[in-house]
Amino acid sequence: MAVYTEVTDEDLARFMQPYGLGRVVASKGIAEGVENSNYLIQTEDANFILTLYEKRVRRDDLPFFLTLMQHVAAAGIDVPQPLPTRDGLVLRELNGRPAALFSFLEGLWPRRIHPWHCQALGGTLAKLHLATQSYTGRRANDLSVAGWRRLAEATHERADEVAPGLAAEIAADLGELARDWPLDLPAGVIHADLFPDNVFFLDERLSGLIDFYFACTDFYAYDLAICLNAWCFEPDRAFNVTKAQLLIQSYRAVRPLSDAELAALPLLARGAALRFLLTRLFDWLNHPPGAFVQPKDPKEYLAKLRFHRAVRGPADYGVQ
Repeated sequence: MAVYTEVTDEDLARFMQPYGLGRVVASKGIAEGVENSNYLIQTEDANFILTLYEKRVRRDDLPFFLTLMQHVAAAGIDVPQPLPTRDGLVLRELNGRPAALFSFLEGLWPRRIHPWHCQALGGTLAKLHLATQSYTGRRANDLSVAGWRRLAEATHERADEVAPGLAAEIAADLGELARDWPLDLPAGVIHADLFPDNVFFLDERLSGLIDFYFACTDFYAYDLAICLNAWCFEPDRAFNVTKAQLLIQSYRAVRPLSDAELAALPLLARGAALRFLLTRLFDWLNHPPGAFVQPKDPKEYLAKLRFHRAVRGPADYGVQ
């Protein structure tokens, strides 16, 4: 359950009063998510999302995330809008945690991914990248190659508890990726965590993107590679080339990919698989007994890493 900080009715009423959004009639903790405490707030007039930022989110990064979401919303992309108080404050404090109130997005995230989900996502991801080109904020990607190296070192001694030979396999992949990682692809602010549970749909319409708390400055094509991993594998871990083709085609229809970006796609997808393998592995090995949040299986991303390692070129992703 992703409610780490409890909020009493009295504390919530005091927090909500400066927004002038009406009397609170209901609040409910949201169980999904793993990083922050989230509540669905219902007032007499509308619904809102209250987020309390927990220790894994750096307070100094919050202005970047919040102004990015405002920028993206102003560009016409449906994302939660940070709401100001009457005095213009967006970031506040509640129960010892930084906190912000957001507009409510209608929709549900897809539990079963269909090809049309991937097609809708590709175009929206490209629109997001075009929108962030005019955003002046910058934030380094803490989970790029240097971050992978730190995680690999932190998990090396126990990695083989998850899969035999995993520590050596990670070290080999990390060495090759660090050596070959591109330096000069088109870059800007990316989402960097656009998994299905961060994308809402109403019927067959993509209705919004959420959870920008890994957003950073990196290659646009790397963001696409993250989505290839998150959206284009089946539950049995088989790669679905139709989904990948629709994702990439719809992206390219909005923002064309350069030849260099296309050529780098297998390497970027391999790097994205290693990134999520390592973060999942770290959480798996450091999961406190009795914790509410169940860590995700790192072996899922080990299978994806092995797939990308065997890819011969962009055509294997359906690129024509």
